[in-house]
Amino acid sequence: MASERSDPRINAARYRVEGEAPPEDAPRDTRTAAEMRAWARTAIDVAVARGDFDDLPLAGKPLPGLAGDTVDPDWWIRGLIEREGLTGLAPPALSLRTEHAEFDDTLDRLGSEAAVRAHVDDYNARIVEARRQLTGGPPVVTPTRDVDDEVLRWHERRCARRAAAAAEAAAAPPPPSWRERRALRRELRRRREESRVEPPEPPAPSG
Repeated sequence: MASERSDPRINAARYRVEGEAPPEDAPRDTRTAAEMRAWARTAIDVAVARGDFDDLPLAGKPLPGLAGDTVDPDWWIRGLIEREGLTGLAPPALSLRTEHAEFDDTLDRLGSEAAVRAHVDDYNARIVEARRQLTGGPPVVTPTRDVDDEVLRWHERRCARRAAAAAEAAAAPPPPSWRERRALRRELRRRREESRVEPPEPPAPSG
């Protein structure tokens, strides 16, 4: 009995059942399924007429986390955490998924191979530790990363960024020579002097 009380999985299941069960003295809903469907349709029609569904952020667009072949069962919770900037609240399964989605960007901000290896090792260790902890919540499905593969991909992305920067610099027009700069300064000085010339006075009215 003591082991059941200390098992977090059993406690979570018991809490869920007790939370979903209505109180014994609660009035019983005697409406039929057809009446419930009619009530739901009426409520939706009233909300549409009131404009509650106008200008929704994802109107006419696929829901993030539910599009494509990969479905994220916790897309709404993860989106709320990202939008609100909440920290320290997400279970490891959700925070690790966020890290997984931003993994390349995180590594690209590191400046050395040693730092990349250390980050991947820490990331893998936290995934393994989260899989061992049976504290309820969503399952940890985030895969670990191969350190050597991630280092190689980090080098490839770094070389690609440097090549793109060099190509952009080569395509840019060369800076003006000192002769061109001197001619430009003379032209600007001439325009300033012309702008300072006062307009001639209007002729005096004839008497």
